Amino acid sequence: MKASRVLARANKGAPTLQASRQPLSTRAASSSLSSTPASGRSSAITSSSPRTLPRQHALRANALSARRSYASAPESSAPLNKTPLYDLHVAHGAKMVPFGGYHMPVQYAGQSVGQEHHFTRSHASLFDVGHMVQHRFEGPGALAFLQRVTPAGLTGLAPYSSTLSALLWPGTGGIVDDTIVTKLADDSTFYVVTNAGCRDKDLKYLGEQLEQWQKDGGAPVRHTVLADQGLVALQGPLAEQILADVLADAAAANLSELYFGQCRYVTVKVAGGRTVEDVLVSRGGYTGEDGFEISIPPADAAAVTEALLATAHPDRLRLAGLGARDSLRLEAGMCLYGHDLDDSTTPVEGALGWIVGRDRRAETDVAKGAFYGADVVLPQLKPKSKGGAGVERRRVGFAVEKGAPAREGSEVVDGEGNVVGVVTSGCPSPSLNNQNIAMGYVKDGLHKAGTELAVLVRGRKRKAVVAKMPFVESKYKKAA
Repeated sequence: MKASRVLARANKGAPTLQASRQPLSTRAASSSLSSTPASGRSSAITSSSPRTLPRQHALRANALSARRSYASAPESSAPLNKTPLYDLHVAHGAKMVPFGGYHMPVQYAGQSVGQEHHFTRSHASLFDVGHMVQHRFEGPGALAFLQRVTPAGLTGLAPYSSTLSALLWPGTGGIVDDTIVTKLADDSTFYVVTNAGCRDKDLKYLGEQLEQWQKDGGAPVRHTVLADQGLVALQGPLAEQILADVLADAAAANLSELYFGQCRYVTVKVAGGRTVEDVLVSRGGYTGEDGFEISIPPADAAAVTEALLATAHPDRLRLAGLGARDSLRLEAGMCLYGHDLDDSTTPVEGALGWIVGRDRRAETDVAKGAFYGADVVLPQLKPKSKGGAGVERRRVGFAVEKGAPAREGSEVVDGEGNVVGVVTSGCPSPSLNNQNIAMGYVKDGLHKAGTELAVLVRGRKRKAVVAKMPFVESKYKKAA
């Protein structure tokens, strides 16, 4: 999630590098999907039979270019969209770039990308993530449907709690998109966020799977895309106090006891003595810092954002763009879909086997409640070294020697010069004194911490050591 996207957990098992330092608005888009007649502006998507992709075990990068990943979203000839904060970005001197089908800020006047990165780690930054696709799934069949298309264990998920998951392809278990799934009041209402760059693919996929669900006699599900809903990420050690300062009733919201992966609705004070209700705040983020993702009704996205900035002042809170978001998420060991994950990658290959719920690890028959691709994914959970099916490749982190950084597409080689993997993301780490870090895939067996390899950068070998992710310690607020 892409995007997003918000709650994530990285690889385990390698040494860590040391850092130097209730309702949402349901105005439906024309792409809203429903297995029952929908009111308002919903309409059904024309769908075909569910798509099955061939398995691919090749060690490769998905993109052809080695540009920074924040600027290498799939290009399209279609006009770019604008988030509700477009005018605010321009007013604050943002450099706008195309990303995920939107005009998005890559950085702001008066600050370098590195300065935005460091300010997030030391104070707090506000990121516009309104390009992400926000959804609601409602009805008696919502939980079972989501448990068909994702491996999440949603039955045991507490109300107003979230989990990182992934939409999976039938037959292969390949990742359609990574996603955050939030159970709201009960098992019949879920809030889901997916990646902007996968919007068309995801909506087509969901339309097909809802159609299949209906054909299979599944209980009713209504899917609504929350058109133009605002979404901002408030990230950094000062995030909790900054958010509390704009709440109409901070004591009732009790942010000090809202922990990572939990959410609640709040009311926000904005300019003119007005308040904005039905603002959903979810504790988590894409930077490794403590923080919140804040979903805001469309008409009030700019007002809430301005209230946060005005109340906190620039000495505590600043806007930050895609450039800083990319280096922050890489330090945190988080994936960017289309680069570190794609349709051919299973959760186990992507070091995301933990997203398969403990109560989802026995059944492989979709007709009996299994998730798509369970017959492929579940055997992979047990490594070959322990007699299981295992996988041929694994996502890992790399610490790369000084020099030009290893970018997406750089080959990984062993001591004999054999190609054994590929880099999918890489950059100098601002928090680690510009130590080159990267993420990518290597052959199974070479994924252990401390394994010495090399990456080919501009035709030259540079030493690379498999390293534990996250590269920088995460600061999520969790219950004791």
